[in-house]
Amino acid sequence: MSNQHNRRNFLKIVGAGGVATTAALYTPFAIGGASKKVVIIGGGMGGATAAKYIRMMDKSVDVTLISADANYYTGFASNEVISGERSLTSITFSYAGLRKRGVKVIIDTAADINAQARTVKLASGTSISYDRLIVAPGIDFKFDDIEGYDARVANEKIPHAWVAGSQTKMLHNQLRSMKNGGTVVLSAPPNPFRCPPGPYERVSQMALYLKHNKPKSKIIVLDSKDKFSKFGLFTNGWKKHYGYGTDNSMIEWIPAYKGGRIEGVDADAMTVTAEFDDFKADVINIIPAQKAGKIAFTAGLVNDSGWCPIQGNTFESTIHKNIHVIGDASIASPLPKSGYAANSEAKVCAAAIVALLNSDKIPDPSFVNTCYSVIAPGNGISVAMVYAYKNGKIVKVKGSGGLTPDEQFDKKLRAREVEYGYTWFHNITQDAFG
Repeated sequence: MSNQHNRRNFLKIVGAGGVATTAALYTPFAIGGASKKVVIIGGGMGGATAAKYIRMMDKSVDVTLISADANYYTGFASNEVISGERSLTSITFSYAGLRKRGVKVIIDTAADINAQARTVKLASGTSISYDRLIVAPGIDFKFDDIEGYDARVANEKIPHAWVAGSQTKMLHNQLRSMKNGGTVVLSAPPNPFRCPPGPYERVSQMALYLKHNKPKSKIIVLDSKDKFSKFGLFTNGWKKHYGYGTDNSMIEWIPAYKGGRIEGVDADAMTVTAEFDDFKADVINIIPAQKAGKIAFTAGLVNDSGWCPIQGNTFESTIHKNIHVIGDASIASPLPKSGYAANSEAKVCAAAIVALLNSDKIPDPSFVNTCYSVIAPGNGISVAMVYAYKNGKIVKVKGSGGLTPDEQFDKKLRAREVEYGYTWFHNITQDAFG
């Protein structure tokens, strides 16, 4: 069988976006030819997966990954670090596995992109040329939307912890230091934002810690929305474990229509100002509104929404040729902004780039996403969906997904969901970084 035929078969497999299927059927091969250079900005789930899979598909491609940090901390599972259910080390991953696969890893910051010259300028002053560029910058925050809140306040006193790492540990330590009977105020952002169920899993994990360690305490959730992902599953879980909806509830959720939109914060007074009231807190966790990572703005890859428009079958920017944007920064609706979606998008993008570099046919992509959340030990929930690309758009595949059943609490099913979530975490991080 020819190398080209092997490659086409592999592209079809990867285009499906499935972790287990791809890993099981992968056979290494190499394609000769002229040098082909791909540079990737961002070492998160999207960037790392793309780097690995391009090298797996075509070893003749020179792949360089640029990451601002030597390690990557997963956002998913980081809420369990906040509650003390797992360590920060358990969500920390290096790029050693990618280096073993022949990926050149540069620890530096991408300062600018010259789309015409096809070069990336690094903060250190070095410039790197590319044939194809993948931008996976993740998110940045709209600090200006909240009076009194900025990056300095977030790093020093009131963490968002929405980019995992030092702020994750800070928020955990603040919970530990809080008095029994204290108040936590968490502000959930408007759509769209990274990991739609994330703030509500965080509320669950915080409540779990407080229930066992500071049971007189309370969590007030100020929300910029009137509903959220897995709404019924979360609120029913809160009722079961944390007294939600009763006079003794540990959790109070205030939606937008009841004045939940946050307007400002006073870090010195530890007070949050919402539309209708001020809230005094012992611990404040503000998750601001979000936008594409800084380099996407610097390079002119965003539109008026603050996110990056792309072609759904290649993730090539509709603004600049030869530049692909994957992960949270891209406009890939109805795909959510999640780690699993970034992983799936990266495989589709990698397959498209290898095809383009080798003048081959771009495979028809499909995508998959699953988000697991742990409300309490033995009570896991999930949402899943498969997506296809039809008539120039990414669309949901009818009947392909759904939510954890909630009509009647099934103890065994919920315990399996927890185990499925932990297994998924292991598999997807190995898939990206292993």
